[in-house]
Formats: sequence, C-alpha cells, structure tokens
Amino acid sequence: MKAAKYLFSVWAGVLLYALLFAISGPRGVSAYRQLENERKKQESNIESLKQINRELEDTVNSLLYDEDALAVYARERGYAAENERFIRIVGLGVNQKSQISTGRAIFAEEPQYVPDRTLIIIAFCTGASVFVCMVLFDVLKHLRERVTDP
Repeated sequence: MKAAKYLFSVWAGVLLYALLFAISGPRGVSAYRQLENERKKQESNIESLKQINRELEDTVNSLLYDEDALAVYARERGYAAENERFIRIVGLGVNQKSQISTGRAIFAEEPQYVPDRTLIIIAFCTGASVFVCMVLFDVLKHLRERVTDP
C-alpha cells in the first residue's frame, strides 16, 4: 500500500508530459495555430497572385487583339511608328506608370515548438521532485513518530 502511493509521482510526470505535449509540443495546439496562420497567409498570397495573373492576362489579350492598346503600350516603352519622331529629354527615362507587379514569393515558416526531449526532461524532473518530496515527508513523519513515542 505504501509503495502504491509512490506511483503518484510517475503519474504526475506522465500527466505533465501529456499536457505539455498537447499544448507546446511539435503537434500541439501552439504549433497548430502557427500552421493555421501560415495557411491563411499563403491563401492570401495566392489570391493576390491570381489577381495579378488576371491583370496580366487582360494586358496580353488587349495587346494581342487591340491595335490601339498595342500602340499605346509601345509608346510608353519608348517605341515610335515609322512616320513619327521622338524628342527625348535626357534624364526623364521611360514612363514608369505602367509597371505591373509580378507578386512576391512568400516562404513558409516552420512552427516554433518545444522539442520532445525537453518535454521528457521536464516531466521526468517533475516526477522525480514529487517522488523526493513524498519520501521526505515519509521520513519526517517517521522521525516525528520516533520522537513522540517514548
């Protein structure tokens, strides 16, 4: 019966390990939330890239099928028709208003978590501490009984 109470220290260590693993372990709630935020960030980036892709497709279609749009686009880039002359002012450069964003790459970040080995060490130290406390209380109880019994 006395030895069975010392199993509480093992139970305490296992319970603490399970709680820590569920909260801050590699597959815990904290890592899950970080991955969920990463998923939302990636989905948002995909939507913006889809919008940029639609704009680029519209530009390509207008350049393929609309001669006026092609002429405007070429003039914005510094080209002229055969019968036109340009007066170029040095330092002004090419018109930058039609620059189209191509999006940006967003790289996934690894979730931050407490390594399993650290969780095991914390749980073991807790179980060992509970065990030592229980042994000390039993020793103190035994010493008090010896002192009070004549």
